[in-house]
Amino acid sequence: MKIIRAEYSNEAFYAILDGNKAKRLSHAPYDGIVLDGREYSVEDIKLLPPAEPSKVVAVGKNYRAHADEMGEGQPEEPLLFLKPSTSIVGNNDDVVYPAISHRLDYEGELGVVIGKKCHAVQPGHSSEVIFGFTCLNDITARDIQKAVSQWTRGKGFDTFCPIGPHIETELDAYNAPIETRVNGEVRQHSNTNCMTHDVDKLVCYITECMTLLPGDIIATGTPEGIGSMQRGDVVEVEIGGIGVLRNRIV
Repeated sequence: MKIIRAEYSNEAFYAILDGNKAKRLSHAPYDGIVLDGREYSVEDIKLLPPAEPSKVVAVGKNYRAHADEMGEGQPEEPLLFLKPSTSIVGNNDDVVYPAISHRLDYEGELGVVIGKKCHAVQPGHSSEVIFGFTCLNDITARDIQKAVSQWTRGKGFDTFCPIGPHIETELDAYNAPIETRVNGEVRQHSNTNCMTHDVDKLVCYITECMTLLPGDIIATGTPEGIGSMQRGDVVEVEIGGIGVLRNRIV
């Protein structure tokens, strides 16, 4: 099932995407799917970011080949950092290249959308709290990130966390192809089965120390092939079983 957020006549709402139709929900989907009877053509609505997270918990160096290309080694445990909710934008929204940065990178990733308030999730039980999955681009001002020991500033600018185009509730997150393209050229090509710490491990590890809320997102890390972008570039993150997230750099 594909879940979207959309806007029509200045009203924002969640909906099920069914072909060319958006079937409106009466409330956020995390408490159950309840249709309110209204339907819209996709051409008549504006797509919004498909989730409204209180926080994005991101994981660094979670693909060994990416850790190797960075030349910084791979941590034994998941390396966590946060991206603010204000960094969220949706499919086809612009990503703003900060004037104070001289190196802006793409990082295509699988995003895990949490469906239930959860803390101290036990191994093997993450599926009970996961609502679905989406494409995510962990945009990074690489020069700013490397200038300090903490990553929040280099990864936390407004528009630095595109997600979308929708949430897919049915996905084999342990074996999904992932690809990033810049202006149609493939830059990253891998599979989620190459993660060092898989989705279940990440949910359990993160909830050891913090409570995750419905709509929160885990950015599961990027594979090898990271690189820079320029103003005017169109970046696409495609995950098999979900779809394509597309954004322009401005």
